[in-house]
Amino acid sequence: MDYINIVVAIAAFLTTISFMPQAIKIIRTKDTSAISLVMYLLFTIGVFFWIIFGILIKTNIIIIANIITFTFAFIILSVKIKNILNGTDK
Repeated sequence: MDYINIVVAIAAFLTTISFMPQAIKIIRTKDTSAISLVMYLLFTIGVFFWIIFGILIKTNIIIIANIITFTFAFIILSVKIKNILNGTDK
């Protein structure tokens, strides 16, 4: 593994893992009142484009890490929108 792949692997691992505690907390509690709808919408779209980028350059580490992050971000975004529609988002 060359240095570029090592750096990509470390960055992908750290950014994906750092996102997971917040995602798990929101999934468990369903409390999205402290997060911004616009931020999560833009973040989720951005992560989707990182997946496309990974596919275009054929780099599995970027693809896998961003699929994991996208899954959590999409779930959180869905819960946020559901809470807004139900009037439970403070």
